[in-house]
Amino acid sequence: MNAIDLISTRRETLAGFTGDIERLEAVFADWDETQRSAVDAYRRAIEDLQGEAFRRLVRSLKSDSAALTAMKQAVSDEIVYAVLRRHNILKPSLSERLEAALDSVRPILASHGGDVELIAVRPPAIEVRFTGACDGCPASALTFHAGVKKAVEEACPEITDILQVKGASGSQHDSVRFVSPFALGAVNGWHLVCRLDEIPQGGVITRIVGEQNVILSRQGAVVSCFQNACAHLGMEIDGGAVENGIITCPWHGFQYDLATGECLTAPEVQLQSHAVKVVGNRVEVRLAT
Repeated sequence: MNAIDLISTRRETLAGFTGDIERLEAVFADWDETQRSAVDAYRRAIEDLQGEAFRRLVRSLKSDSAALTAMKQAVSDEIVYAVLRRHNILKPSLSERLEAALDSVRPILASHGGDVELIAVRPPAIEVRFTGACDGCPASALTFHAGVKKAVEEACPEITDILQVKGASGSQHDSVRFVSPFALGAVNGWHLVCRLDEIPQGGVITRIVGEQNVILSRQGAVVSCFQNACAHLGMEIDGGAVENGIITCPWHGFQYDLATGECLTAPEVQLQSHAVKVVGNRVEVRLAT
């Protein structure tokens, strides 16, 4: 099969881009070593050029306070964030470093039939809980101090208090199930808006949060929140049809990707996004400032 034939024509989401890359990598895996080396060298050359261009662009923008503010807003987009992280222009977020630290100790926990989950993040403190066979195990205190605590302290020196929560999942604390980009470290300003099961799968609901009219959508485990206002004329869009993750404004037909807020009709605009986190069955929103 021609590799180009594998490139999809669906809407441009992070999952779509990464899926295309994975399909192409599967094709390259069947090539001989010489062909794979040539493709790898070609990829590195392009990435080096792009990385240098991004670094020069960022250095230039940093000198302008207004541009720096706009740049910080731009990196909340998951695709922008993923590309800049790929080029090491952005440092790993706290959430990424915490998950990487916990992933490093999960193999040894799994070998004993257990696991560890992140319960809460309130810098400079976090809460974790052992699950499975590790919950209540007499050796869990040793595992906590020698494994989990040490791994987190090395990966995230800004976290100084690592607390172990006792008890079965859901008994006293609910685990964090989803956090939108750059929201995990936010401590203040969260509003409880609804239960997760109140948001229809693949659909939207509206809520008033801090006097702001917002819409929430749910696609699988991912929840997004946007201002209930079309970027075209600011009219409410919650009455629009939703199909395949895309909402169509009922007034003038502008279409938006509910995963990212991107306007598919006029790519230069997008919906105003708000941070979201799902804790247990609770959906909380932090309004953009």
